[in-house]
Amino acid sequence: MASIKRGEKSPCIDELLRPERELWAEGFCFIAGVDEAGRGPLAGPVAAAAVVLPRGIELPDVFDSKQLSDSSRRALRDEIYALPGVSIGLSLLDADVIDEINILQATHRAMREAVSQLENVDCVLVDGLAVRGFKVESRNLVKGDSLSASIAAASIIAKVARDDFMIEMDKLYPEYGFAVHKGYGTAAHLQALHKHGVTPIHRKSFRPVREIIDPPPEQLELL
Repeated sequence: MASIKRGEKSPCIDELLRPERELWAEGFCFIAGVDEAGRGPLAGPVAAAAVVLPRGIELPDVFDSKQLSDSSRRALRDEIYALPGVSIGLSLLDADVIDEINILQATHRAMREAVSQLENVDCVLVDGLAVRGFKVESRNLVKGDSLSASIAAASIIAKVARDDFMIEMDKLYPEYGFAVHKGYGTAAHLQALHKHGVTPIHRKSFRPVREIIDPPPEQLELL
């Protein structure tokens, strides 16, 4: 099992399977936990993953990816992919799509695309608020990434996949520091934006980026 950092408390995997067990008791067989990563950054894609965990085998001690160190998250990602019988769907939608349809709609589309890659899913368990458009029954679970094993697994898959994408983008645009902040609006990122301008992977509809492309009148006087 993957280790966690000092001070991190891991919930019992049996407790994290409670939402899945309740749905199994209702008669559902293949429950896809769904979560996203990257709604807030100024650059890069939004990622969504869907995970159907196999029943009847020992599972890794997954929990909310935001509470994990990077090394623990990556170790758990590898353990999830190695599970016999696991099903995983993954979708990344780039900045152009986000700018075209907005981040909420892009996130929901990525979730639906991730689920569509899986076979035999008869119920979707979504982190957060309800998402429309799934072709099967869906339920939402607020703070599901800390309450459901399959959602927590999806959180890990989505987060690592998006981080890996931004690390690759750092090689193309090293002056922005994408490998460090992963596109979030840190002070260093904003400074790089003002100095070097906007890249093709920046979300032009997000205010800090939009104002560099088209500064409001009060800023024009300062430039």
